[in-house]
Amino acid sequence: MHIPEPFSRRRFLAVAALAGTVTLSGRALEPRRTRMKACLSPGSIGVKADQERALALAARYGFDAVEPFPQHLARLTPDQMAALRERLRAANLAWGAAGLPVEFRRDDAAFRSGLEQLPTLAAALQRAGVTRVGTWLTPASNTLTYRQNFRRHVERLGAAARVLADHDLRLGLEYVGTFTARAGARFPFVHNLAETRELIAEIGAGNVGVVLDSWHWWQADDTEADLLALRAEDVVSVDLNDAPTGVPKHQQLDGRRELPAATGVIDVAPFLRALEQLGYDGPVRAEPFNQALNDLDDESACAAAIAALRKVLGWTPTGASSPG
Repeated sequence: MHIPEPFSRRRFLAVAALAGTVTLSGRALEPRRTRMKACLSPGSIGVKADQERALALAARYGFDAVEPFPQHLARLTPDQMAALRERLRAANLAWGAAGLPVEFRRDDAAFRSGLEQLPTLAAALQRAGVTRVGTWLTPASNTLTYRQNFRRHVERLGAAARVLADHDLRLGLEYVGTFTARAGARFPFVHNLAETRELIAEIGAGNVGVVLDSWHWWQADDTEADLLALRAEDVVSVDLNDAPTGVPKHQQLDGRRELPAATGVIDVAPFLRALEQLGYDGPVRAEPFNQALNDLDDESACAAAIAALRKVLGWTPTGASSPG
């Protein structure tokens, strides 16, 4: 792990404590190589950064990719865009997935407003060289039945996907499997991989796939076999997280997670093994929603995130089956 200067002993100890000692179900670890890219998504680790600072932090701390911000990219002149792409190339960084800049979860007016702006933002992403966009699905509703919600998602996400396709962008949908996120709602909605794939099939656009999150995969009781039913091109982006110790699975809260493999509560080995076997080579980000991480300064938070990602992506359990 590269520790940029200045980096105090106190900050280093805080980073080490958050990153944890990576264990995968108590098994020994041995080195491996991966084509997956450790991606800096600043907001996911409590870092406030615009596009330029995000790029600088990603380069400084050894990330392989960085999240693109559509609104920032859309404001750039051609010369500024060319300069940004050159800085990305010089830092040997790829783009991660941009957030979908369309509010499809609210009323019709909010959705139409976002959809009207999408062609401009999608064109900016394309000019920057971005190829991936992601969003998440609300796992329940108090007003819409499953079928009503399903039809609305097909219509709205289908419209967004068609605009993105015009600009060579893929759209990834992330299901929210957290039990407590839907437990109090009247009508549960899509919250596992099988239902997400049904939604994607109904949308019928060739550029729609999934955003896989180890937390939601675990909460939904999805399996390695479920992942292996996918193709590499079905996976748009990946999030890695762990869970706090001492909390029963169905009492875990979505906004209280840990950095990847910090506790070993989530056995991430089969999740990563499946991705390797699929041949997935895209961005992987840490998304722990962790208060202790958020309380760190930006530099320490980036150091903790890359340390956790590098440990998880750089090691695999001894005796695990080799990816095909």
